[in-house]
Amino acid sequence: MASLDASQALGQASLALSQSQTTPNMGKGQSMAAMKKSATDFEAVFVSQMFSQMFDGVSTDGMFGGGHGEEMFRSVLIDEYGKQVAKHGGLGIGDAVLRTMIATQENAG
Repeated sequence: MASLDASQALGQASLALSQSQTTPNMGKGQSMAAMKKSATDFEAVFVSQMFSQMFDGVSTDGMFGGGHGEEMFRSVLIDEYGKQVAKHGGLGIGDAVLRTMIATQENAG
């Protein structure tokens, strides 16, 4: 019967996410908003790491790029790219993490 409860919780969570609600609170653990933020942040870090590997092979143009300034701020730019990708749908990693967090919290409670 626990799987039925978990299925109901996943349905409730999906409905809340589609309606951009910050509730429901999933019992003793984190609220839906906190879990969604954690999942999105995780995806942003993951995407940033992927982009970081991609940009390692990209050289800068000599005339208007490069130098010490670009070296310093490239990681900041890549982090922002990751945040924006995750914020606007991402790769689906955040959704999978969120579903796992909800299921884990339901099974623990």
